[in-house]
Amino acid sequence: MLSGDLADLKTTTKLIDAQTDWVHADVMDGHFVPNLTFGNEVVAALAKQTDKPVEAHLMIEDPDRWAGAYAKAGAKRVIFHLEAAKDPSAIIKQLREQGAEVGIAIKPATPVASLKPFLGEVDLVLVMTVEPGFAGQKLMPETLEKVAEVKHLVADLTTPPRIEVDGGINEETIVKAAQSGADVFVSASAVYGANDPAAMVKHLRELAASNRD
Repeated sequence: MLSGDLADLKTTTKLIDAQTDWVHADVMDGHFVPNLTFGNEVVAALAKQTDKPVEAHLMIEDPDRWAGAYAKAGAKRVIFHLEAAKDPSAIIKQLREQGAEVGIAIKPATPVASLKPFLGEVDLVLVMTVEPGFAGQKLMPETLEKVAEVKHLVADLTTPPRIEVDGGINEETIVKAAQSGADVFVSASAVYGANDPAAMVKHLRELAASNRD
């Protein structure tokens, strides 16, 4: 959503609804990341404008306090950052009790090993492929090594979490991300910068599918 028209949520979602699986909402507080976007009330409004499930990516301080509000607002999946969480297991438990899927995210400099205690508790691991905060950045190639590390760590789990990448995902980088082990892809600028956003989503999906392990 970050590269769409945030003043017209209905049209923004309609442009991609035909091809996308989820709508990804970037929640930024101007503290954990330098940018400021929107909060749980906008996520609630967004959830009413699309038939697709909404994923709230919380790039905020104190997710321990606020994560539950996004599940209550209608987000079907809430992703919080490990770096900002005081008690990740408590956040996971709260979101589960509210019926939401749970994702845990790490920034490019955060070691993958720090995720180990929580990999069996979450539905999704988000590896940021840029420094979070702004759309339109170029994917950092070294982050794909982290994707491969996560893929290796979760391989033996009975129900491994899905691996998501976010940042700089376009026609070129989605191929490399899929080959590294990612299976969920967030694309903003490449989609909303295209003449036909839905067609671009379809194209990116096909590229990812044909390059997965």
